[in-house]
Amino acid sequence: MVRRIDVTGAGGVRLAAWEYADPPKLREAEGSSGGVLLLHGLMGRASHWAATARWLSERHRAVALDQRGHGQSEKPPEGPYSRDAYVDDAEAALDQLGLTPAVLIGHSMGALTAWQLAARRPDLVRGLIICDMRASALGAASQREWEDWFKSWPVPFATLADVRRWFGEDDPWVERPNPARGEFFAEVMTEGPDGWRPVFDRAQMLKSRETWVHDAHWEELIQVRCPTLVVRGLDGELGRAESQEMVRVLPRGEYAEVVDAGHLVHYDQPEAWRAAIEPFLDGVLTG
Repeated sequence: MVRRIDVTGAGGVRLAAWEYADPPKLREAEGSSGGVLLLHGLMGRASHWAATARWLSERHRAVALDQRGHGQSEKPPEGPYSRDAYVDDAEAALDQLGLTPAVLIGHSMGALTAWQLAARRPDLVRGLIICDMRASALGAASQREWEDWFKSWPVPFATLADVRRWFGEDDPWVERPNPARGEFFAEVMTEGPDGWRPVFDRAQMLKSRETWVHDAHWEELIQVRCPTLVVRGLDGELGRAESQEMVRVLPRGEYAEVVDAGHLVHYDQPEAWRAAIEPFLDGVLTG
């Protein structure tokens, strides 16, 4: 069963939240509080978390959020797509979904949103999983690279097979064939009269990204007081040295890595991803 739940974000922006399985009956009977909120990365959508959410739902209530500008949530032309807007949206979702105190699981940009919320509202967050997101600044050169990359997309794509092939093989950013990456991007395409295009506006994605790539986020990370697991793919964007420094500065930080995984850890190696986070979740949610 898939259930959509409408949420009102900051400034009245309409957001779509998703449950991909029924909550456990035992949990409902006991009336226990809290749950898990899953936050996708830039260009992602809630459905990227479907497999993780279904696995979590065997024992906990798990909800994935389409963040503003993504998935089936509203994409206001003028935004805002600021850090505060994303964090405010996540806070509103926790409240309206009745998930507090929650475990937040975030990938990439969604992880940054999660730890910024945990730093701001420690009363709402009982645990945090950061998946392949750097705390250091990426810089102006990185933003220019993304602008050029977006321009290189051969949109519209004639078929979904073309989407999978380009993002999984032909994209200059792909060092070796990566079917999981192709599937990841196929999930964010929608069919129109002339072919397949992304469900998001690429200009809005750049606006979202420019609000955090120029700054470091160590100060907010240090303010996170709840148990926190930092997860990296061995071939991802978060290096070992930086990830271990993130764990060091976190008051209650832990570390896990997933072999044979790139940036899209939960897509590249779903079973290893679950194995990496399960002990931490058991300690936070049931300990």
